Amino acid sequence: MSVMEKLLTRRTYRRFAQKAVPQDVVEDIIEAVRLSSCGANRQAVRLVVVNKPEDVASVQPLVKWAAYLPPEQGTPKADELPTLYVAVVQDTAIPGDLNTDTGIALANMTLAAWDKGVGSCIMGAINKPALTELLHIKEPEKLAFMVAFGYPTHEAHIVPLTGETGVKYYLDGQKDYCVPKRSAEEIARYL
Repeated sequence: MSVMEKLLTRRTYRRFAQKAVPQDVVEDIIEAVRLSSCGANRQAVRLVVVNKPEDVASVQPLVKWAAYLPPEQGTPKADELPTLYVAVVQDTAIPGDLNTDTGIALANMTLAAWDKGVGSCIMGAINKPALTELLHIKEPEKLAFMVAFGYPTHEAHIVPLTGETGVKYYLDGQKDYCVPKRSAEEIARYL
């Protein structure tokens, strides 16, 4: 599959098979962040890997799922939960544009996982104080995001963004995610 095909299918996934993410995929996620481009090569992004079932279960109540959907549709059921979480942490002692560097790292890690069939959900709606304590994150490090990983049990499709759909994703009749995207003409213009 080409990079563009990977980008087309690497959507956000929120329901997962109860199958552990193998260590080689975890290592690819870490390596993808390690190799990420970053401002002045400062390398301020850090990770905390949460892959033991009891630790994954401790993270679950501290994250929120699918804000555009009612909880009964957007929150995974007990047999649909991710089997891996990775905390994305910024070392604030290192100067630079941490948000840009973090964005690049997030893109790399989720694409590396998807290359092996592991879906992901980048989560910003998280209980940062509780997760910071649970994950033993200490100053000058700061929790930025949690990323859920697992083998998806649903599909996600790109659909045209229209006045009717707006930007909000929704579930179709098969409970697959439909993700409205603007047209290329709306995104780019030429001089």
